[in-house]
Amino acid sequence: MRIATWNVNSIRARHGRIVDWLVREDVDVLGMQEIKCKPEQFPYEAFEAAGYEVVAHGLNQWNGVAFASRLPISEVETHFPLQPGFLKGHDGPELPLEARAMGATVEGVRLWSLYVPNGRSLGDPHYTYKLDWLAALTDFTRAEVTAHPERPFALMGDFNIAPFDVDNGDPTVQVGVTTHVSPEERAAFFSLEAAGVADVARDRVPEGLFTYWDYKQLRFPRNEGMRIDFVLGSPAFAERVTDASIHRNERKGDAPSDHVPVLVELADAAGDDEEDFDRPMFL
Repeated sequence: MRIATWNVNSIRARHGRIVDWLVREDVDVLGMQEIKCKPEQFPYEAFEAAGYEVVAHGLNQWNGVAFASRLPISEVETHFPLQPGFLKGHDGPELPLEARAMGATVEGVRLWSLYVPNGRSLGDPHYTYKLDWLAALTDFTRAEVTAHPERPFALMGDFNIAPFDVDNGDPTVQVGVTTHVSPEERAAFFSLEAAGVADVARDRVPEGLFTYWDYKQLRFPRNEGMRIDFVLGSPAFAERVTDASIHRNERKGDAPSDHVPVLVELADAAGDDEEDFDRPMFL
């Protein structure tokens, strides 16, 4: 099974190239972030014509997550337990939940498409929200992996954190100055991994291969990007991973997203690898 994650930065603006990539790369399941639309606005027809079922969760023109799968989808959820809410200028326990998380099960594999809050700046309430959100996700992950150790489980999406210095090539992103690289965010990422998941692509892609480049200041031509999109899998998920790749070329061409897909390949439940061995590892 070929599973991917992609912050598409507006599905309505980019559905054509996304579907083309799905078909070209023979992808079974795609978790999407920043679809930036309500479910009734999603361009389902383009995906359905290519053989994909879609489930989407969006509340307005911001955020939003979705899955596209050519295999049956079940157990769909639109938030994880104790997921914190946010409303600018407000505080308290009854804040509205943003459309940042969607869970789905495909062929016995439990997947979550996640768009972790950006944080905005180190002194912004959104930064505190980001850390709280990650803490709740960590508690949920620990409980899930403990309760179902035999079930393949993965968190995938835009985590808005560059865990290591090698993951940051943007000179404007600096420790102590900006988000994404602060010690607190990195500690939150490592705590999440300690809860029972690991980056299944880290050992399969070259160092310094990024997943995001800002549209401004020629960041992509200069390769001043960041690696902030991940597939974090439980041991039961990781043991089935046979390959992984970051598809840098999807940042090129007409109207690209500022992110590119991360793709992982899973052996079947019996442990047999896929028969097609001539696929390129890195694009």
